[in-house]
Amino acid sequence: MTFPMSMLKHILVINMHIVLGRFQPFHKGHEILVQAALEMGPTVIAIGSSEADIGFDNPWTADERESMIRSWLGERDAKIVHIPDINDPPNWVSHASKFHGDGVLVTSDLATKELYQNADFDVHWIDLENRESYEGWRVRTTLKMLSTVYEQEAQIEVMSVSIPRNVVSWLIENDALHRLYAMSKEIERVG
Repeated sequence: MTFPMSMLKHILVINMHIVLGRFQPFHKGHEILVQAALEMGPTVIAIGSSEADIGFDNPWTADERESMIRSWLGERDAKIVHIPDINDPPNWVSHASKFHGDGVLVTSDLATKELYQNADFDVHWIDLENRESYEGWRVRTTLKMLSTVYEQEAQIEVMSVSIPRNVVSWLIENDALHRLYAMSKEIERVG
């Protein structure tokens, strides 16, 4: 039996499932998205702001964030790509696609969903409960406060509320909270 070329193209295409984020750090909101994508099929994890200057909004390099994600992935398979910023939202999707390719975007972020849908991407929406608890700035602020705590068990307990255990271990083993402490030393203290 032979198939027309147009039908054969559809038979052989396997959709990649794309999870896009800055992963500063990889937290439980990211975990939910990536786990959903992995369950749907082949997955690409796209690390945005890959060349951003180190600062409180971007305390870890793209390589460090990839290492965090790989610590969580373990034996599970996903492709990880780094995407530099272009600071041009109307052209972001065509830019990012050069790195993550075509597929189905898996997201819980409304602005990203709309950006990709407007570029004719298929989008799989994940409705996160307590999404505000998984906002990156909240997680980083908690980590910054924890950077002054020397009791490791206390750090682990607090971090484990919003960060997967494997990533908590990565943060501790790589002394990754120290950077946040060093950044906060420049902040003027009252009292």
